[in-house]
Amino acid sequence: MAALALPARAARSAASHWTVLLAVLPVALLALPVTSRVTPADAASLALVVACALVLVRRWSAAPRLSAQAAAILGAPAVAFAVVTIGAADPVAALPGFLRYVQVFVLVPLALVLLLRSRRDVRLVAVAVVGLALVQGAVGVAQYATGTGASYMGEDVRAVGTFGPLNVMGMATVVSYGLIAALALGLAPPAGAPRWWRPAALGCAGALCLPLAVSFSRGAWLATGAAVCTVLLIAGWRRARRTLALLVCGGALLVGGAALVSDAVADRLTSIGQVTGTPDQSVIDRYAMWDAARAMWRQEPWTGVGLKGFAEYRDTHASLALSAGSDTAGAGLDFQVQELLSPHNMYLLLLSEQGLLGAAAVVGSWAALLLGAVLRLRRCGPVDGGLLAAGLVVWLTVNFLYADIGGPTTVLTAVAFGLVAWWALAPAALRPETLPGGARAPGERPVPVAGAVCHERG
Repeated sequence: MAALALPARAARSAASHWTVLLAVLPVALLALPVTSRVTPADAASLALVVACALVLVRRWSAAPRLSAQAAAILGAPAVAFAVVTIGAADPVAALPGFLRYVQVFVLVPLALVLLLRSRRDVRLVAVAVVGLALVQGAVGVAQYATGTGASYMGEDVRAVGTFGPLNVMGMATVVSYGLIAALALGLAPPAGAPRWWRPAALGCAGALCLPLAVSFSRGAWLATGAAVCTVLLIAGWRRARRTLALLVCGGALLVGGAALVSDAVADRLTSIGQVTGTPDQSVIDRYAMWDAARAMWRQEPWTGVGLKGFAEYRDTHASLALSAGSDTAGAGLDFQVQELLSPHNMYLLLLSEQGLLGAAAVVGSWAALLLGAVLRLRRCGPVDGGLLAAGLVVWLTVNFLYADIGGPTTVLTAVAFGLVAWWALAPAALRPETLPGGARAPGERPVPVAGAVCHERG
């Protein structure tokens, strides 16, 4: 019997390695320059979904069955997207939007819930996110230092990484995810982690403050601040106070140095409190698009104007204050006007295009994931996967007040929702970690959780 068990164990191990590789691949491919609307990362996410389907159909591995609760949380948005698409004035035109929404909020999260088998798998994905953030952040800092970034106030100093001036939020999003992941990994090192793990992770979190600052993304700054405070609060004061002091000191030195070199960072910081006083054109445009989105929702309160319908109905509902578009230049591209095709607010985008039906299904799904993540954190304690999920869901829900999905980093947003869903819904999240020799991690005690066992650090 033992001889028969060894090949089976080896097959399960090989399957686990392949599934983790498929989960990491969409993240890693975002380090490549963006040259088309459909990126290699999108293709990798499709491969991840196909692999999940094959695992479920052919049962190549012991994939966990999805509970009824998890199926309802992840499936409700898909049903709402389908109903809204069918009810749209032009269902064919709405179909690309349906596919994108299902990819981001249903299929990729579902694939990660079913394919990631342990906290170690989640940690590998988190490390990949940190690595991507460091690469993109390094490119962005170099752009800022050499004046080769996207245009900002007449200077080519805005850090955009490899995403270019047409996707100015791309690098800020990647760096924000990486900072949150590094902070979670540093505050709650895994069982048996080497001594360098914590300082390395926290050092990465501190270093990523600089590219985040020179991205000039006020929304990303606010969302990251909220996420970092949440992670530190959950981790506990005794564990987090030194980390907070180091992050504040290190981040202040890096950001302060950037502000001394150029007044742009300081001006952008002070402008956060001035958006209602003397707003610039970008803020005026955003307010105008928010008003247009609310007008579309009032016109079609239950199902909205249809997926991908905001751009079509924008001009008939927007005020005259809305400009023709956003001026973009730099980072290797000539000057051009980028048309404003969304309200830059995910909640208003949902209401305008999908009405109360779509907005309630999507936001309700997010609320359920947040509740599930919090409940598991209360039972299992501040482990790295739980801190990561809490930080990501806070960042997403806050950032969606100023941004929406779109661009090449949408795939990374899907992965982020997948990591949150894994912690909130996957049975594997409740399994305790052990040291290489099979011993329980020091300072952990077993806690029963609905028939499963997780370890809580004492």
